[in-house]
Amino acid sequence: MTANSRKKLRAAKAAEYLEVSRSTLAKWRMNGGGPPYHRCGPRIVYYYQDEIDAWQEECDRRERQRERKGPAAPEAQS
Repeated sequence: MTANSRKKLRAAKAAEYLEVSRSTLAKWRMNGGGPPYHRCGPRIVYYYQDEIDAWQEECDRRERQRERKGPAAPEAQS
């Protein structure tokens, strides 16, 4: 896939695609979480749909690993 054929989503459409609020998406950006994003100047934020999909797949993979490990053992108290 070439860079020109990648689907770009502005922040509002990316939030809709992810089924989260725009403020949640903005908080993820501020905290360094969420899918990779790109800026075009100080106010325009956009996402590539394939990067969102890859981020979601990675989240799912980590969750499956956590489920296989089971609940964390309680920490020893001194």
